[in-house]
Amino acid sequence: MIKNLRRFISKIKPNFTEGGKFAWLQSTFEAFESFLFVPDETTKRGCQIRDAIDLKRTMIFVVIALMPALLFGIWNIGYQHFKATAEAVSFWQTFGFGLFKALPIIVVSYVTGLAIEFAFAQIRHHQVNEGFLVTGMLIPLVLPPDIPLWMVALATAFAVLIGKEAFGGTGMNLVNPALLARAFLFFAYPSVMSGDKVWIADQPDAFTGATPLGILANGGTDIPDAWTMIWGGVPGSIGETSVIAVALGATLLLFTGIASWRIMLSVILGGGLMGLLFNAIGANEYMQLPFYYHYLMGGFAFGAVFMATDPVTAAQTNTGKWIYGMLIGILAVMLRVINPAYPEGMMLSILLLNCFAPLIDHCVIARNIKMRQKRAIVKPKTSVQ
Repeated sequence: MIKNLRRFISKIKPNFTEGGKFAWLQSTFEAFESFLFVPDETTKRGCQIRDAIDLKRTMIFVVIALMPALLFGIWNIGYQHFKATAEAVSFWQTFGFGLFKALPIIVVSYVTGLAIEFAFAQIRHHQVNEGFLVTGMLIPLVLPPDIPLWMVALATAFAVLIGKEAFGGTGMNLVNPALLARAFLFFAYPSVMSGDKVWIADQPDAFTGATPLGILANGGTDIPDAWTMIWGGVPGSIGETSVIAVALGATLLLFTGIASWRIMLSVILGGGLMGLLFNAIGANEYMQLPFYYHYLMGGFAFGAVFMATDPVTAAQTNTGKWIYGMLIGILAVMLRVINPAYPEGMMLSILLLNCFAPLIDHCVIARNIKMRQKRAIVKPKTSVQ
């Protein structure tokens, strides 16, 4: 079957190359061909060294790492719905309801984003890059399950056009496109993204469905216990509620070397230090919240693993990664506690540090150059009279 498919692709390929009937669709054809088969191109000049893990494999590994969060998020959509309606249903009914709600969001994200990606590839006569394989999955996972589909399409289009293509496409974007989509919805439609009124699909009118961060932002203290937030049985974005599911994805990313452990660890350390500082101040009940609760609420764990570690928008130097991650953790907790208008501080802190990542790397490199120049200075020998 594979050989027959290869023959068919090779047979129709001349129609999509220069001079063929459908040459204007060459980028689209190459995208589908490279998705099905490893490209048979070889290096003719320049560097001959190639890594075994190319961009496509990297993106696929990240998508696989997202599967635990996605599958749990689908189940949790159904779990929260039937918990709100006080219905006793089976596991598969719960999962089926969640799939019915989550799948359209995923489809709209991919269709909208890939349509724009393919259009720009055709206009620029470039190859279609695989970067949106991850972005198209991340966008649904950071959105609430009851978000209107037209908002998903609008946010995805904004993220791809403004956050990615405007800067030159894959590998050139300044900020994380998935977080930009969420930020767009947060500021354009705050009533949908605030977290204090929605987040449960088809909930009864009398059931608020507020997230833990939404409860705290409104001055409440009746938040779920730590274990419930660890396994993820709380309202929230589709893929952000379960710390266990996120940890499984982090394990794969660290084992394969796709994501930086320095960034993950430094984000955790920065958030913990800021949480401990607020514990020491203790001016209100939010500041007295145990520091480790910040790891369990909202998108802190998800952001530290999948968003902050984005290799395009994160710091590149090892020292810069520590500074970058620490500042993300510190700012995330600070925004949560000090400014109730932005209960999910992780999103804004990562976007802010995305903008400062090049400056951080520049400062680190400049410092290293100065240190090497000092070591290179040789004192002139003095002759003895």
